[in-house]
Formats: sequence, structure tokens, C-alpha cells
Amino acid sequence: MFFVYIIRSEVNRSLYIGSTDNVDRRLKEHNFGESLATKLYRPYKLIYYEGFLIIKDAKARERFLKSGWGRRSIKKMLRFYFEGASS
Repeated sequence: MFFVYIIRSEVNRSLYIGSTDNVDRRLKEHNFGESLATKLYRPYKLIYYEGFLIIKDAKARERFLKSGWGRRSIKKMLRFYFEGASS
């Protein structure tokens, strides 16, 4: 199984979108500073993930979510989370 995940920095509330075959392990790597892209803004909280049977599907979904349309769909998909998290 392959996963696309979204984590949110508890420092500056920035989002990071990635893919992995093990969400728990990957979140720990982000929080231990093992990823240069997220090292400065840890700790991170997992806010969303979805599973795929084929890695190509997961990678395609990751690319979409990182696009402008994808970012907009994240805001719509998780609108109640963002409303509650911002208050």
C-alpha cells in the first residue's frame, strides 16, 4: 500500500504534501529533522492521508495536490479542520 499524506507545521502552520509506503515512519522522520524540506518548522501533525494500491497512482495524486488546483481542493476538503484550527 502507498499513501499520500499532508502534515502541518505546529510552528508556522505551513503544509507539506508527500508520499510514502509507511505514514507513521515518515511522520517520525519529519519530526526528528531527517527531511531537509521540513526540518526548520517541526514539529508536524498529520492532518490527512489517503491510500493507493499502485505507487504511480499515489505519485500522480501527490503531484495534483501540490498544484494550484490541488491546494484549492485541500482547502475545500479540510475546510472544517482549517476553520477550527485557525480559531
